[in-house]
Amino acid sequence: MPKKDYSDYSRGELVKEIYSLRKRKKYGIIWDEETNPEKVVQLCKKELPTLDEIKEKEIVENKKNKYNIIIEGDNYHALSVLNYTHQKKIDIIYIDPPYNTGNNDFKYNDRWVEREDSYRHSKWLTFMEKRLKLSRYLLKNSGAIFISIDDNEFSQLKLLCDQVFGEKNFISVFIWRKKKGGGNDSRYTAVETEYVLAYARNQKYLEKWSIKHDEDYLKRYKEKDGHGRFFWDTFQRAGLQHPIVYTVTAPDGKKIKGNFIRSEKRFKTDLADGTIRFVKTKNKNWSIQFKQYLPSGKKPRSLLPENSVDTNSTGKKQIEEFFGDPKFFTNPKPIGLIEYFIDIGNKDAIILDFMAGSGTTGEATLKINKKDGGQRNFILCTNNEEEICEKICYPRIKKVMQGYVGKVSKKQYAPLGGNLKYYHTNFVGASPTDKNKKELVNKSTEMLCLRESTFDLIKKNKNYSIFTNNKKNVGIIYDEDSIDSFKKEIKKLDKKTNVYVFSLGTYAHDDQFKDIKNLITLNPIPEAILAVYRRIFKTNNKEREK
Repeated sequence: MPKKDYSDYSRGELVKEIYSLRKRKKYGIIWDEETNPEKVVQLCKKELPTLDEIKEKEIVENKKNKYNIIIEGDNYHALSVLNYTHQKKIDIIYIDPPYNTGNNDFKYNDRWVEREDSYRHSKWLTFMEKRLKLSRYLLKNSGAIFISIDDNEFSQLKLLCDQVFGEKNFISVFIWRKKKGGGNDSRYTAVETEYVLAYARNQKYLEKWSIKHDEDYLKRYKEKDGHGRFFWDTFQRAGLQHPIVYTVTAPDGKKIKGNFIRSEKRFKTDLADGTIRFVKTKNKNWSIQFKQYLPSGKKPRSLLPENSVDTNSTGKKQIEEFFGDPKFFTNPKPIGLIEYFIDIGNKDAIILDFMAGSGTTGEATLKINKKDGGQRNFILCTNNEEEICEKICYPRIKKVMQGYVGKVSKKQYAPLGGNLKYYHTNFVGASPTDKNKKELVNKSTEMLCLRESTFDLIKKNKNYSIFTNNKKNVGIIYDEDSIDSFKKEIKKLDKKTNVYVFSLGTYAHDDQFKDIKNLITLNPIPEAILAVYRRIFKTNNKEREK
C-alpha cells in the first residue's frame, strides 16, 4: 500500500490523522482490506439476506425429531441470517476453509487468487475475518470452533483468531497426519501434516472436554469393583512438579517418606476404605498403589490418533463411494477427522459447518449419532459453484439418510435416518422504507420457523401463519389489520404461542393483545431482524476503527 502524502493536509486533517494513528493497535495482525473490498459484503449495504425453502428437497423421517439444515448461498449471507436465527445456539463449529495455496483453491470477488498476487494474504484475511466474526456470535458461551489449515496461512490464521476470539480463548493446535508416504510435492521435506486450530467462545464457560475411550486405552483397566473398572497405579512418583511430601508407615512398621500425588488426609481415607495398598516389589521394597478408576472420558490429544481420524486418501475413497471420481475434490477431509471433534461435544449438540463443501460434517454427525444414540443436528452452508450444493452436498446427505449402494464397493449402506430442511439465500432491499420492511416481513417466515424450530403448519393464509413443534406454537402476523382474526385462532388452540407481529417500528401492538396476554409472547417484526443486521453489518464495517 503506498505511503500517504501529508504535504497538502490542513491542520485539522493532520490532527485527525494523529488521533487515528494513536488508536491503531500496537500489536496484532494488520492488513489492507480497503483496496479491494469483498463484493458479497458490500451487497449487504443495499440488500438484506433472507431464506427461501426449497420444499421438494425436504426429507422427513420422523416429524417428532429435530431438523438438520442445508443453506445454499454465499456463507457470508448464510451466517448473517443465522445471526438472527441461531445467536448463541451453536455448540461446535468445524470449517475447512480454502488454504490459499495460489493453486486455484481460493476465489475472491469471483477470481482465483494467484500465488504472485501481492494482496494474496490480505484478501484471504479479509474473507476469513468477516466470517469468523459472524460465527463467533453463533457460539454458545460453552461452544468451540475448529478450523483446518495448512502452512500457507497457519500463522496468519492463529493471529486472526487471537484477535477475533481472544488470545485467552485459544485451546490447542491439533496436528493431523493427512497422508503417509510420498513427499515429492514439496521441495525440502515430505509434508505429512496439517493443523486444526481450536478456540472457545469463552473458556470460562467451557465444559470439561473428553472423548470416548478406544479399546487400547481400556485394556489397562482390567480390574473391577462396585465403583467401576480400575487398575493399580503408583502413589509415589519422582519428578512431580508439585509433590506432596510426608511420611507414611508400611505394614511392617517401616517409615516411607516420599513425593506423593495426594494429600496425607486423602491417603488415610483411601487406605481405610481399601483403595490404597502396600505391595512388596522384587527388591523387597514397599510400593504404594492406589485404584485409578476409569474416567467417563479421556482428554483429546493434540497429536491426533491415526487409527481413528484417517487420512486424505480415506476421505477421497469415501467421496468415491457416492459419486465415483469427482476430480474437483482433490483433498476431501475424512469422516473420522470431523467425528473426533464432534465427539468432544454433547450428544445433543448443534454442529455448524459454514464451508460445508461435499457435506462431510453432515455425514459425520449422522454417523456418530448412530454409534452412541446421540441427538445431534447439523447446519451446513455452502455456495452452489459448479453445482456443489445441489449435485454433491445435498445428494450425499440424502443418500446417507436414506441408504445407498457404494459406487466403488457395490456395498449396501444402511440408512442413518434424519430430517432435513433445504434453503437458499434471497434478498430484500436494505433501505429502511415501509415497502422494504413489509417485504422483509413477508419473507421472514422461514427465518422465524428456523429460529423457533417450528415447522409443522397449523394454519396459513395471506394475513398470518401458525406453526408448531408439539412443544410450542409460533404465530406470524403479516398485516396488523388481521390481529383480531389471528386472536380467535389462538384462543381455539389454547396453547402458549410466540407471536411475531408486523410493525413499522418497535411497537408490538400490546394493547390489542391484553385479553390473551397469558397465552402469548409478543415480538415486533421486522425490527427484531433489522436490529441484528444493523449490529453485524456495522461491526464488520467499523470494528477495525475501534
